[in-house]
Amino acid sequence: MRKFIISIIFFSVCHVSIGQNVPLKEEKAVKKLIQDAFDDIWSAKDAAKITQYHTEDFLLLEHGEVWNNDTIRSYTEKALKAKRIPKRENKFDFIKIEKLGQSIWVAYHNYATLTLDGKIIRELQWLESAIAVKTKKGWKLKMLHSTRVETK
Repeated sequence: MRKFIISIIFFSVCHVSIGQNVPLKEEKAVKKLIQDAFDDIWSAKDAAKITQYHTEDFLLLEHGEVWNNDTIRSYTEKALKAKRIPKRENKFDFIKIEKLGQSIWVAYHNYATLTLDGKIIRELQWLESAIAVKTKKGWKLKMLHSTRVETK
């Protein structure tokens, strides 16, 4: 019986949950922030939106590389010069969200489907974490950490 009770306590403590100690309104705001940032910056390649979604000192740790807002701006500008730009659709599967003072930490799977002329040309997946901070203008991303997941 004692082992059973200890197992229940251990499971309760280690169980991964979404929204742990995060008010629902803030959880929804941060999920929307992530979705909108990826849709506007990475899908639409709209560099003008970077300051809307990122802090000035934003960092992206992308599979062993360090990117900042200038790196991302350069990437989007270069991508827009391509002859044919695939459409990118983003989908997220949130693993865990926690509030720490005036910041929220999020772990999630990021899925992107690239299509050209209505045909899927590539499917991508990343395991990511993000830190969002509360600013006078609302929630903004301060950091993303991204690791590519090999897909079949």
